[in-house]
Amino acid sequence: MQKGFTLAEVLITLGIIGVVAAMTIPTLIANTRSQQYRSTLKKTIATLSNAARMAQAQYGFDYAGISAQCGANAAKENPEQTQTICAILNGTLTGATYVNKISELKTRKGNSSRTYEITSPYLKSLYGNFSNFHAYILPDGSIFAFYQGLGNLNSCSMPIGVPLKNSYPTGSDLTLSDCVGFIDINGTNLPNTEVSCTSGSNNVQQNTCIVKNDTKYLTDIYPVRLHDSIVEPATAAARYVLKTAK
Repeated sequence: MQKGFTLAEVLITLGIIGVVAAMTIPTLIANTRSQQYRSTLKKTIATLSNAARMAQAQYGFDYAGISAQCGANAAKENPEQTQTICAILNGTLTGATYVNKISELKTRKGNSSRTYEITSPYLKSLYGNFSNFHAYILPDGSIFAFYQGLGNLNSCSMPIGVPLKNSYPTGSDLTLSDCVGFIDINGTNLPNTEVSCTSGSNNVQQNTCIVKNDTKYLTDIYPVRLHDSIVEPATAAARYVLKTAK
C-alpha cells in the first residue's frame, strides 16, 4: 500500500508556507536594503574624506583651505591652480561627473521623467531652496551635492575636540555655516527623502535618535558637513545610520 499526502494536506502546507513568506519576506527585503544603504553611506563618506586627505598631501590644502567658490568652469578646476572644493574633487576622484545644479538632473517615476528634487527638512531650515547645489555623481551612482556658496567667506575648519553642532550662526561667525552638503546614496532614484529618526531627537547634540529598518525612516538623503579632512553626518539620524554600518 502506497502512502502519500492528501490534496487537503498539501493545500494546508502551501497555505502555511505562503503566510510565513508573507510575514518574513518584507522583513528580509528591509534588512537587505538597510545594509545596502548603510554600506554605501559609509563608503561614500570615506571616499570624500579620503579625497580631502589626498588633496592635503598632494596639493597642500583640504576642506579647511578652500578659499573660493567653484567657478564657471568648475568641472576642469585644477587644485594646483585654485583652492575650491571642485578642484579638490577633480584632483582626487576618479570617474566622477560634475553637475552644476542638481535641478539639472532627472529622476524617473514609472515611465515619466521629472526634475530631480529632494525632501530635506534640515537643508530647508538652512537655505529654503537648495536646487542650485553643485553635485558630483560618483562611479557607483551615488550623488554628493554641496552648497554653491561654499568657499565664499569662510573656510571649512573646526577645532580638534570640538563636537559638531546642529546648526551654526550666519552672522559674523560663519564657521561651518556654509560647509554643508548631502549624499544621495541611490542617486536619482526615489524616494529622495532625508533619513529621519524613528524615535528620539534629530539633533546631533543629543544622543537619543534611533532609525529602524523601515522605508518610512531609513531613506536615501543624508545631510553632511565638511571640515578639515572630514565629512561627517550633519543630523542625528544620518549619524545613527553611519554608526550602525558594518
